[in-house]
Amino acid sequence: MVNLTKAGKVVSVLFRPIRLNGMFFVTMYFLGILAEVITLPHTRNAHLYSNLWLEMFLDVYFACVVLAVLPDKVRKWARRLAYVVLYASTLSDVFCFVKFNSTLTPTMLLLVGETDAREAGEFLRSYLSADILLSGVGWIVLFMLVHALVALRCVVFRHWRPVLLKWQSGLHSWLDRTQPILGLAAGILLVWSCITSAHNKTETFKLMTAPTVGSEEHLLALPDHACLFTSIQRLAFSIKANQVASKQLGKLMEASEKVRVDSCSYRSPYIVLIIGESYAKNHSSLYGYFMPDTPRQLSMEKRGRLVKFNDVVSPWNLTSFVFKNVFSMHVTGAKGEWCDYPLFPQIFREAGYEVTFLTNQFLPKAKEAVYDFSGGFFLNHPTLSRKLFDIRNTSLHTYDEGLLADYDSLSTKMKPHSLVIFHLIGQHVNYHSRYPRSQRHYTADDYADKRPELNHYQRRVLSDYDNSIRYNDSIVYQICRRFENKDAIVIYMPDHGEECYEGTRGFFCRNHSSEIDYPLAHYEFEIPFWIWCSHSYAVKHPDVFREIVNARNRRFMTDALPHMLLYLAGISTPYYNERYDLLSPNYDENRPRLLKGVTDYDRLRREAGKNPTK
Repeated sequence: MVNLTKAGKVVSVLFRPIRLNGMFFVTMYFLGILAEVITLPHTRNAHLYSNLWLEMFLDVYFACVVLAVLPDKVRKWARRLAYVVLYASTLSDVFCFVKFNSTLTPTMLLLVGETDAREAGEFLRSYLSADILLSGVGWIVLFMLVHALVALRCVVFRHWRPVLLKWQSGLHSWLDRTQPILGLAAGILLVWSCITSAHNKTETFKLMTAPTVGSEEHLLALPDHACLFTSIQRLAFSIKANQVASKQLGKLMEASEKVRVDSCSYRSPYIVLIIGESYAKNHSSLYGYFMPDTPRQLSMEKRGRLVKFNDVVSPWNLTSFVFKNVFSMHVTGAKGEWCDYPLFPQIFREAGYEVTFLTNQFLPKAKEAVYDFSGGFFLNHPTLSRKLFDIRNTSLHTYDEGLLADYDSLSTKMKPHSLVIFHLIGQHVNYHSRYPRSQRHYTADDYADKRPELNHYQRRVLSDYDNSIRYNDSIVYQICRRFENKDAIVIYMPDHGEECYEGTRGFFCRNHSSEIDYPLAHYEFEIPFWIWCSHSYAVKHPDVFREIVNARNRRFMTDALPHMLLYLAGISTPYYNERYDLLSPNYDENRPRLLKGVTDYDRLRREAGKNPTK
């Protein structure tokens, strides 16, 4: 060994983890880079994670530090185990990207867990074909082969062994001489990577320690959320998300075992709940918007059987949170959490209603973001799904009219006492994908006078959003038509609101800031809400129709919707509370409407001096 100065020895320590695990460091660093390049989405604006090179160095260096502190014999086997895990996760990740155009997700892991041996065999026969080696998976396999050849070089290339040993000896000698320099370089990169990676590491820690699937989703909805840039990170997050979901599923299963129905009068033989998506109240001409984007709803209102409600808010501006709150008998502010209470469709089934759920969003699929996983995992659990629903659709559609076809094919099987839930994709971004081209009514030019402060691109986005609302108007109208000749009541509510260049706010979609001010509450939490009754229903149930009309100006938050539904069905159960029933004379209109369970909407509105009926 070359004699080093005291300072040189100190600096050399920084290079020691890499020196002891040289092959591991080089191969795993470039494996991570290669996998990220291969799984880069095939979209115009896709780009690699900006801090990829430095943060990959930090991650692999840290792994080398952990290996370096182990005894020599243990280190050898720990490295081998790490190779197996990292190569396996990378191959799985890249395979998923090649076959499903998506890297590893919680839903993919969930689907794997629910796959039996026969299904697994069919899957492998279907997807493991020769052409897979010509895809990105082939590059990972090639990298593994090169790694194996280098690691076994003295065995594979026996005739070259003297040359290889001489080269290896020379490399070690060079590393001994340059250790201080390499240690200094490693130290500089370490400090640099720690600084540039600090934010992402902090956000990743928050994500990996989030207590619920919903809180994971909320963290990922923030603009500066964690970037899981390696296959092993995505695998770890998928495992963790499924573990957290499993805990909530366990609580739901316990609650489902305790459901009790005392009696049912079937007050409303047919109850239809339409749940829309991303619908801003201030973009509905039913509520005074300047573009005529709800002509059919206005016509239904003029005929006197559509009653719009003027002061309704959503508890969240995230679909999955809304679904958990709306489906559970729990209300914001009550003891416990949503999964401690049964879900209202099960109560309907126990009461003798046939329950149909037609969704254009929450069906399990491999290419599914955490948002859909968070909103649908409890609806798609096999055991719970059987307790909740009699009939479900099995495929998603490009446009919501596909759900009409689903209903038409299933309606002949429906019983006289039915609860039908339509879950639309509605106005979910991207807006231009939410309506057929033949249904385009507005273009960017139509907004030149009405919104002159917007540029052409912004007006085009706005026109797409309003077109999707007008298309949604045709869908809800067609749903109501299917119940025109039945003793039916239809309730419409979107999951939450949406922003589309409101005022001077300059953006579309939603702002997931933890701080909610009145403009955010106004645009993203206020929602259109209406109830429509068939002619037969209005005639046979004049008392209920009168209650609906009298309640139209009451303050309401949709987390309490199940209590009104139980009243409409005439279901007597311990879970019903008339304080939360919008139509009850004992309805508690002063219950705090806490947005995200924290911010008092009515306080925000009072401070802003706004009148909800205007």
